[in-house]
Amino acid sequence: MNPPEELMEQGISPRNMQKVSYTTVLTLAYQSLGVVYGDLSTSPLYVYKTTFSGKLSLHEDDEEIFGVLSFIFWTFTLIALCKYVFIVMLADDNGEGGTFALYSLLCRHARLSILPNQEITDEKLSEYVTEGTTDTWQSSALKLFFNKHPRFRKGLLVFVLFGTCMAIGDGVLTPAISVLSAVSGIKLKFTELHDNYVVIISCVLLVGLFSLQHHGTHRVAFMFAPIVTAWLLCISGIGIYNIFHWNRRIFHALSPVYMLKFLRSTGVEGWVSLAGVVLSITGVEAMFANLGHFSPLSIKMAFTLLVYPSLVISYMGEAAFLSKHHEDIQRSFYKAIPEAVFWPVFIIATFASVVGSQAVISATFSIISQCCALKCFPHVKIVHTSSKICGQIYIPEVNWMLMCLCLAVTIGLRDTNMMGHAYGLAVTTVMFVTTCLMALVMIIVWKKRILNAVAFLMLFGSIELIYISASISKIPEGGWIPVVLSLIFMGVTYIWNYGTMMKHQFDFENMVSINRIVCLGPSLGMVRVPGIGLVYANLVTGIPPVFGHFVTNLPAFHKVLIFVCVKSVQVPHVRGKERLLISRVGPKECGMFRCIVRYGYKDLQQETCNFENILVSSILQFVETEEECPLKPITGCSSADAEARYAPDHTFFDSNDEENMETSLSKDESLRILEAKESGVTYILGHSHAKAKKSSSFFKKVAIDIVYAFLRKNCREPDVLNVPHTSLFEVGMIYYV
Repeated sequence: MNPPEELMEQGISPRNMQKVSYTTVLTLAYQSLGVVYGDLSTSPLYVYKTTFSGKLSLHEDDEEIFGVLSFIFWTFTLIALCKYVFIVMLADDNGEGGTFALYSLLCRHARLSILPNQEITDEKLSEYVTEGTTDTWQSSALKLFFNKHPRFRKGLLVFVLFGTCMAIGDGVLTPAISVLSAVSGIKLKFTELHDNYVVIISCVLLVGLFSLQHHGTHRVAFMFAPIVTAWLLCISGIGIYNIFHWNRRIFHALSPVYMLKFLRSTGVEGWVSLAGVVLSITGVEAMFANLGHFSPLSIKMAFTLLVYPSLVISYMGEAAFLSKHHEDIQRSFYKAIPEAVFWPVFIIATFASVVGSQAVISATFSIISQCCALKCFPHVKIVHTSSKICGQIYIPEVNWMLMCLCLAVTIGLRDTNMMGHAYGLAVTTVMFVTTCLMALVMIIVWKKRILNAVAFLMLFGSIELIYISASISKIPEGGWIPVVLSLIFMGVTYIWNYGTMMKHQFDFENMVSINRIVCLGPSLGMVRVPGIGLVYANLVTGIPPVFGHFVTNLPAFHKVLIFVCVKSVQVPHVRGKERLLISRVGPKECGMFRCIVRYGYKDLQQETCNFENILVSSILQFVETEEECPLKPITGCSSADAEARYAPDHTFFDSNDEENMETSLSKDESLRILEAKESGVTYILGHSHAKAKKSSSFFKKVAIDIVYAFLRKNCREPDVLNVPHTSLFEVGMIYYV
């Protein structure tokens, strides 16, 4: 077992890995090459080819080649090195990175959360860290602005969702362009080979890649780092050879003066060609997104010591070759490889493109999983592929959807230049979203002066906007693909989030008072049957309307009733000992409790088959604690939430604690709970259907009655806590929004 896996098994979080030995950090840095840098390291396959795919012409003075290299160098240095390595990676959320990590930080510090059922007790979580320096007037003003204007909170959510959906589009384009670019090199040796055969070979590799996803990346992870390392060493070695063999003056192109000369001599065509230059930084977002699997120090070391110099030397070497071979611009990468090492490099390039695709596919799975946790995506089946490495998951529906889209892009476009135009727009959009969120983090979380945040936004945001504008000009040539995909995905995520929020609002406005249930009991002929009833609800307080609907039609419920609410919290992980919150509902003689099960947006919402025993054990501990410390009634509560008159403060229990339940046999209530457990446990789930009111607008009727209803009907039911179908009881209900 390698050191990182040992650390994971010992419970050492990625954030604490910085404290371990340098040997472990170096090991993590080496392993990060295969997971983090696969996409970034394969960019030389298509950067120059895509940049010079338009009307950009080459002149005898080589200013265009020197100018493009200067743009690549400074873009790579400013965005990848300065922005991401030195600044953005400092904004981790308890060791986690990515767009959702930044949004999570903002939600906690500025109370921007769009998740329902958020409570004050959630702020007591160990990872719910909001301590820091005192608010500045800028941070206070910004928080007040968001609190007073809910529309801007929703606008921020839409903005984050758009960037996230662009990242999903990246997961479609990366495998297609990487594999097709690598395979197309074979045409140099077999010139008579038709393009159709290149496309067929690429499709076969893509099908094979997606067919292996269910095994999980941990099965082949030991191959990833050596492949990427060999690839980086190969391209850097070839780059050094080309520099000294073809043009040693290429170092002059590192001067930013050549960027000005390039734009002055090429004009509009030079500006449009920047859509290809931006492909040199594809994959830098993965450095931040994969922060949770490695320590920041290990990722920085891998980038600064190997990835950055290797890629810079590779781009310089290819430019040196192009300065003497203008006619080979559309096949410059493979043409620049010395004849003696062509086939080994071709094989390594093919493997490296597959590795890069694997990393992006895994990242897409993580993004979809986080969207599901934040109620922004329909329920899908999430499978953990590793019991040792946290975060490695497989989503069957998303996997086959990505495969079909990748095959459609590969077969439909057949051209890496058009794919590159689409790819560049997706990448720059995600980067710009990260830049804007970082500016807000600087003010609200880091409490920096607004001038610092504005300077950061103006410097990096302006660079990214230039590249976005160049990529937008390529929309007719393939750039429309990520736009269409993102709009479709964003429509799905927003409508699902809207329908879920409306359902929660309906439940909250129509929850039943416990006093009403108790008072109407005799008149309804209500009886208590043996056993424990677990009523799954979306509310953390009050009686859900689905239970009132249940007892109205079937006036009987179990002697012990537990309302279970499974919810997500705006933190990446919730520790096992903080997962369950237990409280009492109604007077003691009713025998009703509430259990809130909390998960982070990175946690897999699925418990073991012992959940029933864990829950009953926690209830028994709660009863003992309640009897030892008598509770005073809580005053000032609303009549709708009748349980508050009897409920104690939420009590924490370790959901991994399975102590023997015989310690409380001497107590009557504990005995009744254990007897009910022996009689059996029944799961009561609400099966609700949403419908728009007759007075609703046309767009709302389309969103709820057609789109949301279709998604609800065809997605999986929430598969949490391993509900056995033999003990399942569903209650149908229609709610109008």
